[in-house]
Amino acid sequence: MTDAAGILPRRVQLQGCTNMRDIGGYTAHDGRRVRFGQVFRAPSLGGLTDEDMPCIMALGLRTVVDLRGVNESAKAPSRLPSPGPDVVALPIEPTVGASLRDILATGRATGEDVLTLLGRAYTAYASEKLPVYRRLLALVADPARRPLAFHCSAGKDRTGFGTALLLMALGVDRADIIEDYLATNRFWRREHALPEGTPPEVAEALTRAHRPLLERAIEIALTGHDSEEAFFASLGLDAARLAALRDQMLE
Repeated sequence: MTDAAGILPRRVQLQGCTNMRDIGGYTAHDGRRVRFGQVFRAPSLGGLTDEDMPCIMALGLRTVVDLRGVNESAKAPSRLPSPGPDVVALPIEPTVGASLRDILATGRATGEDVLTLLGRAYTAYASEKLPVYRRLLALVADPARRPLAFHCSAGKDRTGFGTALLLMALGVDRADIIEDYLATNRFWRREHALPEGTPPEVAEALTRAHRPLLERAIEIALTGHDSEEAFFASLGLDAARLAALRDQMLE
């Protein structure tokens, strides 16, 4: 079941997954709207319940893309209907966890420390990890792969940057892209347990979506390109492929 029409982003109401959303409904620069029912963003799907299965089946997913690291996926494998969608692993290994343990061990960890760590991760998404996002966009651009869902652990950082790239490619206004990213702060129930003794300000910084992180990552990704179109061409979406994606995903 999804939230009422007209409210964006449109959340998929599940018991075991609080931050799964349809990316549809946003208006692109040419006046067309992103189609519903084509692409979904999500956190880990390992906690889905028996009661969630009919809703997941109703989405008609053909592909689920897992952006989690290898160990993350092994510890909490996705729980999906059988027979179900093709699961494609595009791992982006987490870098914040180990560093967080190091700074927590000092007993002096702060929210600013966490934002610094997250900033490094977002810089990596926008630079060395772009080949992973190129593969994600290629899957989305293949009609045979949709409906498609992609996810990480929280559906916040790795998934958030991927969603931003896709909505940019579709011509959605930057303000709407940022608001979609920040919606995690309303929806996600923080299912992940943090280490015992984590200071509240550290937990708050770690579990929230932060506008400056995404804005900076987009800026880094676009650096060196004359236009957004040139940037997407570098990710395999030349003018013809970009136009085809928009024709498929916009109405």
